[in-house]
Amino acid sequence: MVSISNSDTSYLVDFLVKLLNIPSPTGYSEQAIDFVEKELSAFKPLKLSRTRKGVLVARWDGKKNDSPRALTAHVDTLGAMVKEIKSNGRLTITRIGGLLLNAVETEGCWVFTSKGEKIRGSLLIDAASSHVYGIKATDTKRDEEHMEIRLDARTSSEKETRDLGINVGDFVTFDPRAEVTNGFIRSRFLDDKACVATLAAAIKSLTESGQSPEQTVYFHISNYEEVGHGAASGIPSDVHELISVDMAAVGAGQESDEFHTTLCLKDSGGPYHHGLCNKLRAIAEQNGIEYKTDIYPYYGSDGEAFWRAGGDVAVALIGPGVDASHNYERTHTDALVATTNWIMAYLLSE
Repeated sequence: MVSISNSDTSYLVDFLVKLLNIPSPTGYSEQAIDFVEKELSAFKPLKLSRTRKGVLVARWDGKKNDSPRALTAHVDTLGAMVKEIKSNGRLTITRIGGLLLNAVETEGCWVFTSKGEKIRGSLLIDAASSHVYGIKATDTKRDEEHMEIRLDARTSSEKETRDLGINVGDFVTFDPRAEVTNGFIRSRFLDDKACVATLAAAIKSLTESGQSPEQTVYFHISNYEEVGHGAASGIPSDVHELISVDMAAVGAGQESDEFHTTLCLKDSGGPYHHGLCNKLRAIAEQNGIEYKTDIYPYYGSDGEAFWRAGGDVAVALIGPGVDASHNYERTHTDALVATTNWIMAYLLSE
């Protein structure tokens, strides 16, 4: 049976909080990739490289090399870009991924200019004051047409905002508000930074205990998952099995919860590979890892992106239960530890 230590659990949580606090909306994730690369470079068995698309790939030579494996998790998150600079100097946005606008209403944000500067602001409806707009402040639809970024700068015109260096197409990131309390981690963008942290913790635990994977393995840290094509490239051609490590959605009608890891058997793209799913079940049960099984109707993964791109591999999906996905999310360290243990057990399995 495998299990990470208390110190490795502390490393997992610390890694996760640091990663959560690095802005990385899809298309603007290089700083997050840099962080992961620096962390993984401390583990000498890994050979690190990047694809032209910006994916980080870490290869770990195993005891055997006749059936290489890969695990993928993504650092890119939901976010936005500047769609329009309004005549009053405020900004309208276009969303990146499935961002829920009501979930970031009044949240602090940063606008990253193409020149490398960042300007603070917040996202509000365009009828925010109840003393001015009355019932309209309540009834206004929370959509891109009716929401705007109020910049924390002296600007009341399009020209003044452009003079700040802001242009259409600049990236917008929202505060994660990461907090650790009573074993819970609540933050935006646990999807999928929580799973990147489990991969790092698994690597740390195995390398520091002198263990090696049974088969050569690639860790694929993708950067375009939230828009559907993260792992469409970058998975080496010799890979036989691919485990997508991503959050398990918690809510009404779901088996998943915040305290367990989950095996997803079907989502919006259809069923995962039955044989590989059963292999993961057996590994979990042999190692005393409690897990849930679930189906997600409004969900897709990087494993499916690779399938759609023509990838000829068996694909399965595991991950920690995360409440309020794509909103202000929450999970528990129990789910993160269980996922990490499952990853390690898989790497050590025949």
